[in-house]
Amino acid sequence: MSQQAIFNSTSKDEPSLLNISFASDPKAGLGAQLVNCDKDTDTDYNMFCPGYAVIGKVLPGDTVAKRAGVSIGDHLVAVNGTGFRRFAPDYKFEEVKKLNEEEDVDVELDNRIVSAGGAYDDMLSKIKSVKAAGDPPLVLSLERYEWDARPNAWRRFLDARDGKVPDAMMMCQQHEQWRSTTFPIDLTAPGLQKILKSKAVSEIHVESTAAENFPPTVYINYGTLISMQSAGDITADDVTNAFVMFTERMLRKAKDPRHPKTCQFIDLSDVSITSGFRVESLKKIYSVFEPNYPETLYKMVMYPVSTMLGTTARTLLSFVNEKTQSKFLITNSLDQVCSELGWNKDEVDECGGITDFMAKHEEQSTLMVFND
Repeated sequence: MSQQAIFNSTSKDEPSLLNISFASDPKAGLGAQLVNCDKDTDTDYNMFCPGYAVIGKVLPGDTVAKRAGVSIGDHLVAVNGTGFRRFAPDYKFEEVKKLNEEEDVDVELDNRIVSAGGAYDDMLSKIKSVKAAGDPPLVLSLERYEWDARPNAWRRFLDARDGKVPDAMMMCQQHEQWRSTTFPIDLTAPGLQKILKSKAVSEIHVESTAAENFPPTVYINYGTLISMQSAGDITADDVTNAFVMFTERMLRKAKDPRHPKTCQFIDLSDVSITSGFRVESLKKIYSVFEPNYPETLYKMVMYPVSTMLGTTARTLLSFVNEKTQSKFLITNSLDQVCSELGWNKDEVDECGGITDFMAKHEEQSTLMVFND
C-alpha cells in the first residue's frame, strides 16, 4: 500500500517544542493568558498535563506570543531551562519537532520534576526574577500536543465517565488500542471510494461571521448511503471509515486542542419510512464515535424530518446515551437548522435548498479520491 493510498490519524502522541526568547524585548510581557494547572480542585483533570501552566488565550496585538507562534493549549514546562514539570518527558529531545529551530534559541532543558502545590506560583516567581535580572534574557519552553494526545484528550475521557478515573483510564486505553488497529485506513477500498466520489459524506465549511462561532460540520447524505448500501456497493464499515476520516480532519482544525468539537448534519431529503431508515449504519458509527471521540459532538442535526419520521427516528435512536441525545436536533424547520449550525438561511434559499447549499460549501481532499 503506497503512502498516498492510506489515511492516518490526524493526531500524534509526541509533542512539538517551542522555545521563546525575550532577548529582543526583555521587558515585554508574553501577551497570553496562562491557565493554572496546579489547583487542588482539578487534580484529576490535570494528571496528564506535563507542566503546571497552559496557554488559555493569546492576546491580540503585536506581542511576543504572536511573533513566536504561541497557540492555545501550549504547555509551559521550563523557564531558562529549569523544569517545572509534573512528570518526566516520554520522548527523546532530538526526535521531536522544534517549532522555531531557525531562531537558534540557546537553552538546555534539565527536565526537572516538581511536586504539585505551589509549583505554578514558583514558576511565576522564577519568571519575574529572571526578567528582573535582565541577563541572561528570559526563555520560556513550551510543549505543544495535538488534539488526541493524552494531555489534551484526557479531560474528554474523564468527562465521558463522569469524573471516575479508573473508568476513564480504561476507556482511554481501549481508545488507544482501537487507534492502533484502525489506522491507517486503506483509501483504495472500493466501497470507501464510492462514498468519497459521491460526496455522500463530506466536510462543510461555511465562511461567515456567524459560522466562525460554530464547529465545522460533517455532512452525511443518508439517502445516497442507503441507496448504495441497498445495491450492495458499500458496507456499514465503509460508512464508518468515511465518517472517522472526516471527523479526524475536522477535529485537527480545532482552535483549542483541549476542546475539539464537530457538528453532524444528516440530510434526510430522500429518506422516508417506506424506503427504510436503515439504522444499522448509525449504530455502527455510534459504536465507534462514542468510545473514541467522547465529548467532541457539539450538535447532530437530522433534517428534513416529518412528524411521523421524527417519531420513528427517536425510537430507533434509543440506543444512544442521554448525554449524546441531548445534543440531537431532529427537525423539519430550516430556521432551526440554520440557527443551530450558524448558517445563513437566506443563502440556503438562494442556493435552492439545503442539498445545493451543502454542495456549494463541501470540502474534500483530492488526495483521498482515486480515479478508476
